[in-house]
Amino acid sequence: MTDKICVGAIAGAFGVQGEVRLKSFCAEPSDIAAYGPLTTEDGQRSFRIDLTRPVTGGLGARLTGIATREEAEALKGTTLWAPREALPSLPDDEFYHADLIGLQVFDAGGVALGRVHAIYDHGAGDILEVTGPAGQVLLPFTREIVPTVDLTAGRIIADPPGEDAAEDAE
Repeated sequence: MTDKICVGAIAGAFGVQGEVRLKSFCAEPSDIAAYGPLTTEDGQRSFRIDLTRPVTGGLGARLTGIATREEAEALKGTTLWAPREALPSLPDDEFYHADLIGLQVFDAGGVALGRVHAIYDHGAGDILEVTGPAGQVLLPFTREIVPTVDLTAGRIIADPPGEDAAEDAE
């Protein structure tokens, strides 16, 4: 588990006074401002966030030390990270994406499928990208397909749809 979690990204400048368009990865988007100063991934820069208004595709925000459109535009694509201890504890059946990346994935029979390479959310629920010996596998991150996530053991047990599902459909 990492000591910091990515909670957002700067999508670009907004206006001419140094405001940025902020994409929040928090369940409640405005919570991004409550986690104290946020840092860049490398920890080299730190920003306090003052949300200004909702904007298309995110939130308008002012960041400490950013006063011009050019400074704001230079930050486009920068991810913002909060210390883990500043974030709320999650219920047993919820996980931070950062904690799932790199976990080994096995099927119900114990066969290794690979490791979680990435997690995608396109609006209909999370999808795990698992990379392994058989190549890339995309798994819906649902209790039915992924019944067990064991962070302590560093593994996930998955029951991917496959031949059984195809036979059931016939």
